Amino acid sequence: MENKFGKALRDYRRSAQLSQRELAERSGLDFSYISKLENGRLPPPAADTVVTFCKILNIAPERLLALTGKIPSDVQETISNSSAAQEFLREAQVLGLTDDEWVQMKRSLQNLKGHHK
Repeated sequence: MENKFGKALRDYRRSAQLSQRELAERSGLDFSYISKLENGRLPPPAADTVVTFCKILNIAPERLLALTGKIPSDVQETISNSSAAQEFLREAQVLGLTDDEWVQMKRSLQNLKGHHK
């Protein structure tokens, strides 16, 4: 089984010039857990843990979340409680949007609400 998540976590951690122990301390986890994640001996953690890692590493959570197939609990709650959001995502799934098209959709949403990044 390919370990894309563990390799990416290691690469981002090293880019941030953090040791496994430092990442573990900042995230409130044991360093051996970080080691096992990076070496593919454990499956990717819960989405909220991935988000914590990303905050520490100063990267967009989606960079690692996309490798896990998971979404954060706050996003899941928003989607779960909105039939319109579920319908929107179902339609996007049926259309088979590419990553570039998702980016265009994100920009459209930001323009709709007057938020520009």
